[in-house]
Amino acid sequence: MNVFEKINENPIVAVIRKADENNIIPIVEALEKGGVKAIEITAETPKVTALIERTAEEFADRVLIGAGTVLDPETARSVIMAGAKFIVSPTLNPDTIRMANRYGILTISGALTPTEILTAYENGAGMVKVFPANAFGPDYIKNIHGPLPHIPLMVTGGITLENMNEYFTKGGVAVGIGSNLVNVKALNTPDDYRLLTDKARQFADKVNEIK
Repeated sequence: MNVFEKINENPIVAVIRKADENNIIPIVEALEKGGVKAIEITAETPKVTALIERTAEEFADRVLIGAGTVLDPETARSVIMAGAKFIVSPTLNPDTIRMANRYGILTISGALTPTEILTAYENGAGMVKVFPANAFGPDYIKNIHGPLPHIPLMVTGGITLENMNEYFTKGGVAVGIGSNLVNVKALNTPDDYRLLTDKARQFADKVNEIK
């Protein structure tokens, strides 16, 4: 099963911002226990390559470790060399897509308009991240999916337990969830990590309702 298939099978991608070497492993462990099997560590995080390398080694084939907020090909190459299995961008940068494809790494390129979405796909993005999705809502995904049904869409921005499945039923194949799932600043005690596992399980169980 390749990376695209793994995300399609486990379509919740947890977006982790501002983690550090002390909490990244407990965060991923808590998410894994809750059934979330794909993790995006954002590239503006200090020492991001070290965090990706450590988590990729620690979780191996159990959890997909990717890099998010990748804005340029130089950053893409550095996180790929560290072990990122997929690349996520908030914007469309064809050079970043080409760099990832050079190494056989799935690129989830950010886009919003139909033109941007098609351009990302035609430039080699394996999946397109519709962001910010909450600016338009689930019906926008349905409207995009109509004329562009062949383009796999990951929906990011304002995803909650209440609206997630509607995004799936309207045409999304995956969702990226940030602070509504992982709030790094709020993780200070063992109970906080148990609550994170519980929250991850709620999201995972919600997805299973429509599978």
